[in-house]
Amino acid sequence: MATPFLTLNHIAFHVTNGAALLQELVNKFQFHLFAMRVTETTRQFAVKKGSAVFLVNERPKLGVATAQQKARQEGRLGLIQECTDLSCIPFNHALPIVCPGLDLLYDVCTSCSVDTASNVSFEVEDVGSLYRRLYACGCQILIPPTEVKDDSGCVIYCVIKSIVGNIYHTFIDRSRYTGEFLPGFQVIDSPAMASGLAEITHFDHVTYACPQGSSSQVLKWYEKCFGFQRFQLHEEENAEDGYIISGDGVGLRLTAMQYWTCSKVALSLPLPRKQSDCRFVLAESLPGQGRNQVDTFLEQHGGAGIQHVALYTPDIIATVRTFCCTGVQFVTPPPAYYTETGKEEEIRAAGQDPQLLSQLGVLLDTDVSMKGEGRGCQGMVERRHLMQIFTKPIFSEETFFLELIQRQGASGFGEGNIRALWQAVQAFIDQKEREQSN
Repeated sequence: MATPFLTLNHIAFHVTNGAALLQELVNKFQFHLFAMRVTETTRQFAVKKGSAVFLVNERPKLGVATAQQKARQEGRLGLIQECTDLSCIPFNHALPIVCPGLDLLYDVCTSCSVDTASNVSFEVEDVGSLYRRLYACGCQILIPPTEVKDDSGCVIYCVIKSIVGNIYHTFIDRSRYTGEFLPGFQVIDSPAMASGLAEITHFDHVTYACPQGSSSQVLKWYEKCFGFQRFQLHEEENAEDGYIISGDGVGLRLTAMQYWTCSKVALSLPLPRKQSDCRFVLAESLPGQGRNQVDTFLEQHGGAGIQHVALYTPDIIATVRTFCCTGVQFVTPPPAYYTETGKEEEIRAAGQDPQLLSQLGVLLDTDVSMKGEGRGCQGMVERRHLMQIFTKPIFSEETFFLELIQRQGASGFGEGNIRALWQAVQAFIDQKEREQSN
């Protein structure tokens, strides 16, 4: 019997300076550091907000482990419990190395030379049967089924490489584990940041930046191996070409996929404790359209990868306001977006204030469909909305960023906003390139 995927467990970063990213996620985005793992060669930090969990994997510079070993021998390393500032978390602590010989747990070293988000980890019911299926499909297995245990139970996990760039997938069976995160991690009793009105509940979707012409191959791979199925982004989407957006300096092809409930891979979504979050968007640039942000990502990232992760919030206005106060920087949409014909009426019809959305830079999109159509019924127009905003890139390169999204019945990804978002991000990239050239 095929093994079900249950839900996302976490999304992992690989960075040079884990403390810096940790500070960013905790102080600005108000995630909570709740678990960590430290060895002689690496350290991993787990942060969460709602059911959204990021795992920050840091690899130290050459010689750091040796210096830490000497400092520990001389008694100069304090205990984690003594630290109140995240920046002073000591490199090592008396943590057992659960899997000797492995630098990282639940992940592998990425070959990407820049900071990157590179692992989307799933919870599954049976790692062994999934491993056999993926092996039969020809997947590249990086870590075979491996058991890790501690006082709270055990988990089994394996790691495979995706067909997309530097992306990996970890599959974890934690049905026999009752701990806070995963075996091998120490639960951290760090003070939670005051969340204020910035509520994040779960990951909404993950977007891959792909080379031109590769989306079809990616879709086929995820369908064959994971049982994902493509779904329509927009009524104008072409079955062969995807959803094309071109003109006015925009050249973009989008396709989307998610778990199919009738799949032979038998995914089972969602878990009662988490939202359905196995949705992925593929973005690639169009040939002959000039330089653009997808190509910039591929160039600066060194290939395909995770372009952005969308965080769901039930109140985007309050969340954006709070994040602006904590120092999060968002891209600014073109002012003309809010003065387009009919846009103000569309925003008011959704119960929102056009001036407030303009001040915050939040975009609104409307899905329009007919309800109650059929013989003897008069169709009624049904409008569903979503609001969204993009942050500026999190890393020094023009690569990974975050999205905030709130849905009011809409199931798409803001197709009506894509042109404005594209122009906003492109304007930011162009401005930064001009500043660097001066």
